[in-house]
Amino acid sequence: MQDIRNHNGLTFMKMHGLGNDFVVIDSRGRDAIMTAKLAKAIGDRHRGIGYDQLAEIRSGDSADIDLDFWNSDGSVAGACGNATRCIAQYIMAETGTSEIAIRTLRGTLGAVTAGDNEVSVNMGKPQLDWRDIPLASAVDTEHLPIDGDPIAVGMGNPHCVFFVDDVASVDVARRGGVIEHHPLYPQATNTEFAQIRSRTDIRMRVWERGTGITLACGSGACATAVAAHLRGLTDRCVQMEVDGGWLTIDWRDDGVWMTGPTAHVFDGVLTAQFLNAAK
Repeated sequence: MQDIRNHNGLTFMKMHGLGNDFVVIDSRGRDAIMTAKLAKAIGDRHRGIGYDQLAEIRSGDSADIDLDFWNSDGSVAGACGNATRCIAQYIMAETGTSEIAIRTLRGTLGAVTAGDNEVSVNMGKPQLDWRDIPLASAVDTEHLPIDGDPIAVGMGNPHCVFFVDDVASVDVARRGGVIEHHPLYPQATNTEFAQIRSRTDIRMRVWERGTGITLACGSGACATAVAAHLRGLTDRCVQMEVDGGWLTIDWRDDGVWMTGPTAHVFDGVLTAQFLNAAK
């Protein structure tokens, strides 16, 4: 990927981490171009490209790069762990380095190569105070006053984690869509449903705010691992199976580390006709 624009339109990359798919725009050396309207137009899987999240890479002042994230409905996403891993792999391959610093709304995140197209990223320390998650009022964040006794965790974006006996039987679309806009979450929430299989093994499914069901959610996997340990159900390091595959989540003193595979699928160009229509 060289210039963000050419005479025919706007270049982009398509990436995914465990089927959690992203459109990536490389705006380094240029002004950021993304708007809510354009992000929503690109996110339309019938009339645009389609994605779970969109990431725009910008030149970094205090880090190697800056990243901005958008949901497919055009709303801003504060964090996206799988996209962060994929873009970290792309930048490290480009620069020949084995570690980089990435600045996001979540803060500055460190990423290191883990071999075989896998990357580990420190998603930061979990936010456990109700004001930081954020919630609408002071409640017991480890036992929310919501049917199903979920836990609230912030990972740069809000999460509501339910523990269930059989995650395969959960109607994620119905329950996730309702919980997303629960009045306790003023910024809406991602919703995770987790089945504990052992002290080191979790099966999780997710509904992402502004997007819907996805095959994986990096920040959601981190929030789920934190919630499970807070409940005394697991160790601090777990293997987590999501719909798209496996992640390793390790809650260390310096933050929650997530390790998993990355994939750069293809490059493309959005036409001037599409961009003009999306203005």
